Amino acid sequence: MASRIIPVGPFDLVVFGGTGDLARRKILPGLYRRYLAGQMPKEAQLIGAARSKLDADGYRAFVREALEEFIPEAQRPVETVQGFLAHLQYVSINALGPEGWQELSQLLRGDVVRAFYFSVTPSLFSALAAKVHQHGLAGPDCRIVIEKPFGHNLASAKALNAELATYFDETQVYRIDHYLGKETVQNLMAVRFGNILFEPLWNAQYIDHVQITVAETVGVGGRGSYYDQSGAMRDMVQNHLMQLLCLTAMEPPAQFDPDAVRDEKLKVIRALQPVAQADIVRGQYMAAGGMPGYLEDVGDPASSTESFVAMRASIANWRWKGTPFYLRTGKRMRARMSEIVVRFKQTRHSIFDEEARGKPNELAIRLQPNEGIDLRVTIKEPGPGGMRLIDVPLDMTFAEALGPDAEAVPDAYERLIMDVIRGNQTLFMRGDEVEAAWAWTDPIISAWKGDRRLLPMPYEAGGPGPEEALALMHRDDRRWKDIRV
Repeated sequence: MASRIIPVGPFDLVVFGGTGDLARRKILPGLYRRYLAGQMPKEAQLIGAARSKLDADGYRAFVREALEEFIPEAQRPVETVQGFLAHLQYVSINALGPEGWQELSQLLRGDVVRAFYFSVTPSLFSALAAKVHQHGLAGPDCRIVIEKPFGHNLASAKALNAELATYFDETQVYRIDHYLGKETVQNLMAVRFGNILFEPLWNAQYIDHVQITVAETVGVGGRGSYYDQSGAMRDMVQNHLMQLLCLTAMEPPAQFDPDAVRDEKLKVIRALQPVAQADIVRGQYMAAGGMPGYLEDVGDPASSTESFVAMRASIANWRWKGTPFYLRTGKRMRARMSEIVVRFKQTRHSIFDEEARGKPNELAIRLQPNEGIDLRVTIKEPGPGGMRLIDVPLDMTFAEALGPDAEAVPDAYERLIMDVIRGNQTLFMRGDEVEAAWAWTDPIISAWKGDRRLLPMPYEAGGPGPEEALALMHRDDRRWKDIRV
């Protein structure tokens, strides 16, 4: 089953921060894979722009090293790499000053799509937008891409949106959340809206609860100074987990159209109830198993920033009234796992005795690792000796179900960058969506300030998280799905 490659037209893509870590690890390798797949037209031009004093050949050497590090050798034929590098140009540029802008202007062409990827610190977003506009680089077919965080709170998000709107129409602004580019996240919509099997059951009458978990084994690492000002709530819940919640809970849009999809996501965020502090657990990892604790990682022995959050959220609408959504994310957890679990209710009446009764059905959407979808159903255990029920998975792990084609499934960044070139905003966040998410998040964070009763609970690095997070579910007579190694 060969995957269908949809070509894109000619384009100029400028990557500001073209020598940065994100460009090196994700953007440039992702673009190479699209080139390898035959999706990049011969008229495409990729322009790195950064402070580093390089020429085009120096930048190509930098990109070659990145490909050697992040692309398997079998996917790097010499002639293919050379062909990709031929698309590259470079400009040494000052985001706040005049240097380099004239040179960039001379490289850009007038008859192709222009996209500017702001792979830089968020403090430069507004300055870059102003410079692109000031130097006449923005046209009606121009797009800008910005990475999270989209503000630090509601006030700063509104200010950023207003500044971008000074120079660009909302249809030109692409706020990228790489979680939305994952194949399984999009399959969530396909499963819901493409199968009559699920949609009639997708409501509070049949679903007991939903769990959304994003667990990481890494600590804050070199991001300590940034992370200590943000914490898990700002870094993960306000954006990644919020987006997963929206796609799980949204109403069917009238059509698969960017604004129709984002309108329904916005309705979910606006229907979220305020969360009581009794329904939130904050945590902070401590040293264990030879791994340093959070306070050591950030270099601040008095930090009260959370590296873990678990909460019980409620959506006040007809579809979800009475069905809780449990959100959980943390650093230095037992295993790396991103998963949405939809737990259905027990059958209303069982004809089997208690010993024979099976467990409730469960749909698990795995984002990472081993992307796939797993539906647990009850069957009779094979063999004689009466009716004994067991639970078995109907498993669609992409690597197994698609075979060799699974390797061709694009990385999230690959898909999203190509969507930018196509002008498709379906998988990108809209400005009002960002502001609504901050409006829900801000009161939660504000309540933590100055209240020592709400300090993060310690948990061991490499463990399942704070005991209090387990109790959050236990009091509702529910259990978290295990974070598996």
